[in-house]
Amino acid sequence: MTTIVSPELIASFIDIVGSGNALSSPADTAPYLVESRGLYHGTTPLVLRPGSVEEVSRIMRLASQTRTAIVPQGGNTGHVAGQIPREGKADMVLSLERLNRIRDVDPVGNVIVADAGCILADIQKAADDNGRLFPLSLGSEGSARIGGNLSTNAGGTAVLAYGNMRQLCLGLEVVLPTGEIWNGLRRLKKDNTGYDLRDLFIGAEGTLGVITGAVLKLFPKPLGHQVAFAGLKSVEDALALFDRASSLCGPALTGFELMPRIGIEFTSRHIPGVRDPMPSIHPWYALIDISTPDSEEGAERMIEGVLETGVGDGLVENAVIATNETQRKALWHMRESMSPAQKPEGGSIKHDVSVPVSSIPAFMAEADAAVMKAIPGARICAFGHMGDGNIHYNISQPVGADKQAFIDRWREINAIVHGIVLKHGGSISAEHGIGQLKRDELAEIRPAIEIDLMQRIKHAFDPAGIMNPDKVLRSSST
Repeated sequence: MTTIVSPELIASFIDIVGSGNALSSPADTAPYLVESRGLYHGTTPLVLRPGSVEEVSRIMRLASQTRTAIVPQGGNTGHVAGQIPREGKADMVLSLERLNRIRDVDPVGNVIVADAGCILADIQKAADDNGRLFPLSLGSEGSARIGGNLSTNAGGTAVLAYGNMRQLCLGLEVVLPTGEIWNGLRRLKKDNTGYDLRDLFIGAEGTLGVITGAVLKLFPKPLGHQVAFAGLKSVEDALALFDRASSLCGPALTGFELMPRIGIEFTSRHIPGVRDPMPSIHPWYALIDISTPDSEEGAERMIEGVLETGVGDGLVENAVIATNETQRKALWHMRESMSPAQKPEGGSIKHDVSVPVSSIPAFMAEADAAVMKAIPGARICAFGHMGDGNIHYNISQPVGADKQAFIDRWREINAIVHGIVLKHGGSISAEHGIGQLKRDELAEIRPAIEIDLMQRIKHAFDPAGIMNPDKVLRSSST
């Protein structure tokens, strides 16, 4: 049974944003209530779309007074349902989509100040228009919003060189559960005045407050850019090639992505415009991205040096180098399409994990053996950011299997894979967050003192328990 909210309270919330920015009909609220994989469906009496920080503050003040649960939502691209309201509850969805103003771009200071509702691709374009680079890149960058990227501490394909969102953010503006506004929009790279409140909100998944604005780092645009695609015999050879590339390129190595043959087959089969870039078939592939501050010629020499070393050491069986920007984008598009390309193949059980880079081959071998023993015929499509240890260990159902019966084993297979991840000193959440999907598992695997400290922080910021309840940690109220 869904919790009922009084008409008077609904009217009070609507008064804050105006009737045109408060959605209540099932048809209007539906897009806000399900995540992309369809694993979680929520309910809400109202979707609020504030147009200013002041309106967010008024919403939170009223929510605090009435103990109304609030679920912040950006582009609704998250994979762990941290942005989805609970089913059967009266959680209000607070969409940040109208807070989409770029407030300032300072190319000399290498910063951009933006509302949390700005789409990631728009931030990238604003930086590019000013001769700068904002390096966060995701497959969902055309719809993901900066507030969500910050709330999940998103990583993407350039973490190897630039870090994740925690490293890409200098300051935040946050509306607290009480409605108070913390203006921490500082542009300083050095600031040791007390506790770093910024880092508490980054990665908190909207459980401590509503991020409404951010100061983000920009970088000079590389003058040289090269992308290569190499065919390999094994994950061990991929690791060895990564070691060679790191030594030869240093910080110019901006991406090193690992892909299996089955992933190339899936994308070539299901993603329009994607084709296998090589005439020969290989068990594994590496996408190598190099960006240099000097020249295109410098980047070209560097990528050729990596491949020549790889061939000479018997690591690279075949390779192609993109000759223009169109080809570079095509190679990255193939990599970024690997997850959605699994959907037409039926059910898929997915894992966003990280292990120490040197442990990737051992982890993969052990996980593959355990999964195939549990589900004979399963099709393992493990790919990801080898340079920072983040592997998307995804499993497609056996050909001809019943999709729902396969999906029903999600928790069982998660436990198998995550157990091996932890054995190798890894993390069960590399860049997608905890949300609802991994909340109970987090409580089981982290030391009791860590969970207790998180609960104390949560209570200090949100004593009423109204801020995105039952995400990351189980709620005791609301």
